Amino acid sequence: MSPRTVLTVSRLLKPTWGGLMRNTNNVLRPASICGQRTKSSYTPPPAKYGGRHTVTLIPGDGIGPELLNHVRELFRFCCVPVDFEIVKVDSTVTSEDDINNAITAIKRNGVALKGNIETNHNLPPSHKSRNNLLRTNLDLYANVMHCHSLPGVNTRHKDIDIIIIRENTEGEYSSLEHESVPGVVECLKIITRRKSLRIAEYAFNLAREKGRRRVTAVHKANIMKLGDGLFLQCCNEVAAGYPDITFDSMIVDNTTMQLVSKPHQFDVMVMPNLYGNVVSNVCAGLVGGPGLVPGANYGKDYAVFETATRNTGKSIADKNIANPTATLLAGCLMLDHLELHAYASMIRKAVNTTLSETRLHTADLGGQGTTSEVVQSIMREIESKGPLTMEP
Repeated sequence: MSPRTVLTVSRLLKPTWGGLMRNTNNVLRPASICGQRTKSSYTPPPAKYGGRHTVTLIPGDGIGPELLNHVRELFRFCCVPVDFEIVKVDSTVTSEDDINNAITAIKRNGVALKGNIETNHNLPPSHKSRNNLLRTNLDLYANVMHCHSLPGVNTRHKDIDIIIIRENTEGEYSSLEHESVPGVVECLKIITRRKSLRIAEYAFNLAREKGRRRVTAVHKANIMKLGDGLFLQCCNEVAAGYPDITFDSMIVDNTTMQLVSKPHQFDVMVMPNLYGNVVSNVCAGLVGGPGLVPGANYGKDYAVFETATRNTGKSIADKNIANPTATLLAGCLMLDHLELHAYASMIRKAVNTTLSETRLHTADLGGQGTTSEVVQSIMREIESKGPLTMEP
């Protein structure tokens, strides 16, 4: 293979999901001389060993292992200074040893990239969702999805640009169910003032950071007057501290109708757990489907990156037809989080360029392209750029 792209960065690009602007002399070297990097004054936190980052990688189920292998392949190609600690989680067993190992690894490394882990509803009620255990044990309270139109993807609505912020640790996903009387099940929805204020503050902070003009709280306070009423009250309280940002609210059923009919009215949306799950899937459909949109889970101490909609894709696993876009872009979000912005920008641009080539579209976009063909095209795009100096 010919020498790969040399990318000289005099100043890092401003990342998609925030981060500090820093001066740097980082140089992306061909893979053949990865071990001979010039020493840089820039050290992205929390790199520990030789300037490299260790990231927990959880393959998950369905198409997860296949797509994450492509991420590793692409990172090696681009000589990204990331080492993966692979931790497998078996969704079919009742023991929680494997998910506890994964949680320990994330606590050790601080960052993870994962495929979705299946939650089998046929298992006993005592069997807790591995995805939920991960989010609650690490207190990954903010699930963030940036839903925007992508080049080359034909959709009904154009120029969509919505940020969805979902409270990720309570609500209907609190795993508190019981059947005290046969045939009568109570499922408890937990809404707390502390966590509602926290997610509202996160939403308004992010809106201000991104220069957004409006935050919409999604709720069902007309029916759940105490639970969703508390959430809405907290959003109103936080909004008072952001006079530069317009705040409004919308009932969740009306929200879904408005999204599919007039999506451009939304800017930043904040909502409890279950509504976030529904709205995220609707928005993914608006821009082309679950194979296109990455997602991130943030807490005070840890961050986990995955596809925005949590589908395992078991029916298309190992057939080389899954769309790798969402998983690759999740990897880019992770690189931005590690402040490896030059690598993230390089890969993201190549993904978008390849996506604009309709002949390479995978089956979910109406094409006949294969997963490996898409990834190879991304590599060729990166390689074709040659020496390139990027300025903000």
